[in-house]
Amino acid sequence: MGKRDIFSFLLLMIFCLSVVIGCAEKRNLNDSGSLPSEDEISQPTKAVPASDTLYSPSVAPPYPLRPNYMPGELVDYTVRSGDTLPALAARFNTSELEIMTANPIIPADVSTLPPGMPMQIPIHFRSQWGIPFEILPDFLFSNGPAQVGFTARSFVDRQPGWFKYYSTYTGEANRRGGEIIDYIAVNYSISPRLLLALLEYQTGALTNSRVPENLDTSSVLGFPGVNSKQLSAQLNKLANFLNEAFYEVREGRKLEYELRDGSLYRMDPWLNPASAALQHYFSRILSKDQFFKAVSEDGFRKTYQILFGDFPADSTYIPGSLNQPLFQLPFAEGMSWAYTGGPHPAWGDAAPNAAIDFAPPSTASGCVYSDEWVLAPASGTIVRTGTGIAVLDLDSDGDERTGWNLFFLHLLTPSIPPVGTVLEQGDPIGHPSCDGGVSTGTHVHIARKYNGDWFSAGGIIPFEFDNWKVENGNAAYSGSMRRFQSTVIACECADFRSLVHNGPPLVPTPTVTPKPK
Repeated sequence: MGKRDIFSFLLLMIFCLSVVIGCAEKRNLNDSGSLPSEDEISQPTKAVPASDTLYSPSVAPPYPLRPNYMPGELVDYTVRSGDTLPALAARFNTSELEIMTANPIIPADVSTLPPGMPMQIPIHFRSQWGIPFEILPDFLFSNGPAQVGFTARSFVDRQPGWFKYYSTYTGEANRRGGEIIDYIAVNYSISPRLLLALLEYQTGALTNSRVPENLDTSSVLGFPGVNSKQLSAQLNKLANFLNEAFYEVREGRKLEYELRDGSLYRMDPWLNPASAALQHYFSRILSKDQFFKAVSEDGFRKTYQILFGDFPADSTYIPGSLNQPLFQLPFAEGMSWAYTGGPHPAWGDAAPNAAIDFAPPSTASGCVYSDEWVLAPASGTIVRTGTGIAVLDLDSDGDERTGWNLFFLHLLTPSIPPVGTVLEQGDPIGHPSCDGGVSTGTHVHIARKYNGDWFSAGGIIPFEFDNWKVENGNAAYSGSMRRFQSTVIACECADFRSLVHNGPPLVPTPTVTPKPK
């Protein structure tokens, strides 16, 4: 047998072996297209530890794999809106110090990085990073400036699908079709277009006239459980999950997870948070091959663009060196209120931990009436109210999707000023109470948004009131506030260690022991 014959024989053997392996893998995939049951989501289809197995689609994705970079090798990166040094360090498996050393132009006290700035990042390779394809730009993720002028109700009512006739009780009212989407989008501050596109991708709600038979009896959007049977509950859980996935990546956490076969999937360091959040969502509900289809050019992005057209030009919706306005404490001078909740979810039960809680002094615990006033930390205009809710628009343009906005929850509903009221810093905005949401005691819940994006209370731009600066704890609701040499610890117990004083530091009066005569 000649050399050419030997080479041909080896090629034939390799081809046959690849066919056998490919067929064997294909038989193990769930290609039925059905949504996972609760058991299927909680149990991977292969009992292989995630740390031992990396993702491997049966058909290689049409994207180049990242090379095996040398430790600390410099790679090019262009800053996106919302990027920060801690998050980039986590994504590229490096350190803030290494990035600063490679880019000495960056000031040490930088908050958000300036979008469009070219930089070099010392990378430390981790095998194996996922698909780098951008599914959705970040400025189209939140309910921000790009959503101004759009209402889901108007859009849905013009579509031929069944969703415009769907109605259910949600948010203390009967709502229909697009009204449900608008309500959820406003509360979670997530794009209504994104929610509609996902609903269409999973159910055909906007184009199909026939309602799926299992609409209110199963996990149609991938969130099983007895409390998730209604579509409105599924949409709430979808918004909650997407927010958590987006802000965890934005802040440099949860950069890897399991696909449904138990294999490990790591986010590509160059990928933007919105696309990473969508990858995470699809990994939860789709089989491996369905997942790779959904995150490709012919997947979810195509559905989105069929509905809403090509993406508009990118915008600098989170500028570089962003800082909050000057805030004063939300209670009267000379008073001490308890810091009862450190950084925790602004809405829902997942990240971002954008809210904090203050409770007024009281002689009784629980949900009791308080005649104390919550005061506006800054000047602005009331643009939205609800049960226990007030939103203060600090740029007073009448739209909470633009600029800085303060979100208040658990205000006594009758005490809230009406929409359109202009407040000066220090004006009353309502009494603390238990109205709205779930509460075990009278207090006020405060969170911040900028251009629709929530900002973590103890993050890169911490909440700050009269030099009292919020710091993260080890878990939601924990943490502290610090001013100069004073520190208070968040505690629902409202004891003396959690008291925040509005005014000069309290100095204990020394005890004078009279001298014996």
